[in-house]
Amino acid sequence: MRREASVLHLDLDAFFAAVEQRDKPSLRGRPVVVGGTGGRGVVATASYEARAYGARSAMSTAEARRRCPPGTAFLGGRFGAYRRTSDVVMELLRELSPLVEPVSIDEAYVDLAAGPGHDLSVEGVTALARRLKARIAEATGGVTGSVGIGSSKLMAKIGSDLEKPDGLVVVAPGTELDVLHPLPVTRLGGVGPATAERLRQVGVATVAQLAAKSLPDLVALAGRAHGSGLYQLARAEDDRPVVAEREAKSVSHEETFERDLTDLAELNRLIDSMATRVGARLRSSALSGRTVTLKLRRYDFTTLTRSQTLPQPTDDARQVASIARRLLVEAGTGGGLRLLGVGVSGLSQYAQGDLFADDDADAPDESEAAAVLAQAARVAGPADRRWWPGQDVVHDELGPGWVWGRGLGRVTVRFEGPLTPPGPVRTLAADDPALHPGDPPDWRPPTMEP
Repeated sequence: MRREASVLHLDLDAFFAAVEQRDKPSLRGRPVVVGGTGGRGVVATASYEARAYGARSAMSTAEARRRCPPGTAFLGGRFGAYRRTSDVVMELLRELSPLVEPVSIDEAYVDLAAGPGHDLSVEGVTALARRLKARIAEATGGVTGSVGIGSSKLMAKIGSDLEKPDGLVVVAPGTELDVLHPLPVTRLGGVGPATAERLRQVGVATVAQLAAKSLPDLVALAGRAHGSGLYQLARAEDDRPVVAEREAKSVSHEETFERDLTDLAELNRLIDSMATRVGARLRSSALSGRTVTLKLRRYDFTTLTRSQTLPQPTDDARQVASIARRLLVEAGTGGGLRLLGVGVSGLSQYAQGDLFADDDADAPDESEAAAVLAQAARVAGPADRRWWPGQDVVHDELGPGWVWGRGLGRVTVRFEGPLTPPGPVRTLAADDPALHPGDPPDWRPPTMEP
């Protein structure tokens, strides 16, 4: 345990939804749900306006639609827009310390003790956090984040969650148990629904009640590793360091389908697209891997994986696709598939490439953007399937906007952007040659551009 509150945890508030509301002025102050928009989709993020109606992350989109009022925006994700905003935030964190540990695209730890002469008193880190929050809001066009600062990762993360959204909590050294013990045990990392139910059955609902249990009791209840971890966390014992680089264990891509897919040719096309994305990510990170894995979820929700390990690591999308196709044939598609994924693991900074491979026109384009466009071009069905709710588009005459809805050979677009007032809505033919996929808009006024 540290003597100062020198570990900072930042959690961006309803991040995906916040970016959508920033980029789409007509959605500000309205319920927004981001995630899968099809019948089997899952909510990735709900805005606080949507949460007021009970929408939550990991809920089925169908359930969120039942709970939220008419006019709620259900949008597919725009990962490029989220990544650009996240990169801006992570650079601000790295100005505070060289030790920044991103946990996800919207969450990170910072070791303030490794920074350039910070005042680590409670007053000093509180002032630092206020400045950071103001800089994040300014640099991202209004996206907010909640900050917790404490003597450990545990207490910093607990702090960031206590006053969301746009919160700031500094847990002063020596007060850790006063803050921790009244909380429900589910606030501790690693206490999911199953563990929480087992704890409830033995009379444990709060962290204080967990702390009253002996180590042998918790080991008997949850196993040696998990039980020991719970014993320590209940006592605020956490000496995990902030690690600047988190080594990737695998690179993968998966998709959930709106209907069960059985056609092998269509599934093979999807495998090719996924392998191209995975290969592009491997090369952009200077990585390669030896094990190719295919993930399947069948019509009855059973999930299985099939893998093949190569004698040498690879980053070749064609090789990954070929192996994944063969694994699909071995696994079979009987009854239909609801989810398909392709991944590469056993990563290293080395690739045994094919020195004599032909660099011909049939080789797949290696950029992620090209993979997305290639997949869209291969999708069979009506022209409106090219478009998805929330997608950035540009019209040759009407300018940039985003897709509100699609169907019956039409696509509805609202023409607006982050620096405009709410814009007009137009319904166009889905195959309108003047309508094109667009790039995420820039939220920064010209004077703010780097």
